[in-house]
Amino acid sequence: MAFNIATFKTRSLTALVFAVVMLAGLFTHAWSFFVLFSIIHFGCWWEFFNLLEKQQNQQLHIYFKLGLMVAGYSIFLFLCNNYYAIGGYGLRQNFVLPVSAAGMALMVIGMFKSPFIPLTLVKKSVWGVVYISLSWGLLMNIYTSGSVLNTDNNTIVLPQYFLPMIIIFSIWINDTMAYIVGSFIGKTPLSSISPKKTWEGTIGGIILAAVVMAAGIVLWIRYNYGPSSGILWQLALFFAGLVLVAAVTGTLGDLLESKLKRLAGVKDSGSFMPGHGGFLDRFDSLLIAIPAVWLYLLLVKIAYFVVPAYL
Repeated sequence: MAFNIATFKTRSLTALVFAVVMLAGLFTHAWSFFVLFSIIHFGCWWEFFNLLEKQQNQQLHIYFKLGLMVAGYSIFLFLCNNYYAIGGYGLRQNFVLPVSAAGMALMVIGMFKSPFIPLTLVKKSVWGVVYISLSWGLLMNIYTSGSVLNTDNNTIVLPQYFLPMIIIFSIWINDTMAYIVGSFIGKTPLSSISPKKTWEGTIGGIILAAVVMAAGIVLWIRYNYGPSSGILWQLALFFAGLVLVAAVTGTLGDLLESKLKRLAGVKDSGSFMPGHGGFLDRFDSLLIAIPAVWLYLLLVKIAYFVVPAYL
């Protein structure tokens, strides 16, 4: 395919804006993190509905769709722990039930206003609560809980954004490394769902992402906190495992979204990022990786060097 300078400029500008927005949301403030992933939550939901409606060739009432999104958002709020509050009113303590009730009310109104209720489409739509709302809620749970490293010298309290950043960067680096490795030595197709992916690129990307991320994290911890070499090796293994979990399940998430698009007969889930697709196209890997990493952290709770505060 011939190089298109206009397409290249569009994709480059969009990618730059996307990176700036993401980094600002991650690092600026707790509320910027909250607002960023609230927007992503609803954006993913809207595109999820669009894909399902195209698959089934049926339409859901707008009230039902809004209601299910809002009801799912109550899970998002619940998993924020007690970290966020507005005017002394905690989001978890004071907003979860009203938001959930509003969502359920909208769903019921939507059902009554529909001349025909597409039950198969309704059932598939409910899976979005797990696929989207629970996933982003667990990311908020990881963020608001933070984590503590118990070393031989002292207790290290990591920044709030640290673990979410590791998950997101692991996906980005895995995708980049998989593309590079696959371009050079990729020969064996990974799946018919995504023919451009190869086993060589996928495995190479996962391994390189784990090595690069674990090495970078350990060097950062050593420079800032100076634990002993023995502890550093343990931390390297822990973070390498976390990155491996994120990379492997992130790849599965990408394949799942590709399957959803194929069933819907579309190339992209949306168009909010010109040249790059929609919300699901950008965050499909994270939707599966986040719950997997959360479970990984749950299992690692028993290890003495990492104690997530929410467990």
